[in-house]
Amino acid sequence: MTITIEQETEVDFSFDYEALAGEVINFTIDHEKFPFEAEVNLLLVDNDRIHEINKEYRDIDRPTDVLSFPLLSYERAGDFDAIEENDDNFNPDTGEVMLGDIIISVQKVKEQAEAYGHAPKREFAFLIVHSMLHLFGYDHMTSEEAAFMENKQKEILKEMNILR
Repeated sequence: MTITIEQETEVDFSFDYEALAGEVINFTIDHEKFPFEAEVNLLLVDNDRIHEINKEYRDIDRPTDVLSFPLLSYERAGDFDAIEENDDNFNPDTGEVMLGDIIISVQKVKEQAEAYGHAPKREFAFLIVHSMLHLFGYDHMTSEEAAFMENKQKEILKEMNILR
């Protein structure tokens, strides 16, 4: 498992965010029974930078909390059967499946934690779980998809004992 964490902004959380990111990513991979070794990239930015990325890639002209850039395509979310059919899914140097990129606004983590009345640690973990589910093909474009994804997020965080 390779997790690359980069910071483009000051990260002054009161918890070990690198360790937590690794725990959450690994737990989500295990929870979803992903059958391969994987690579995930995590980039921590400020609101201005995530705003730029959101505008460039999604044509949404505002900052957001998290962006997910999956590198795999799925016939069905969470169905990993076809991954081996495409060698491009694997890093030729490591043999790991390249799941994709997660970009999180550190400012939004703090803002939303305060707004929702829970710790920044919980918000950070939530955003990583949310994004990991996107990397596994889940989405929330319909109310059914949103409810399904929300239940998975709650289940994972509860199993990790990361509560509100």
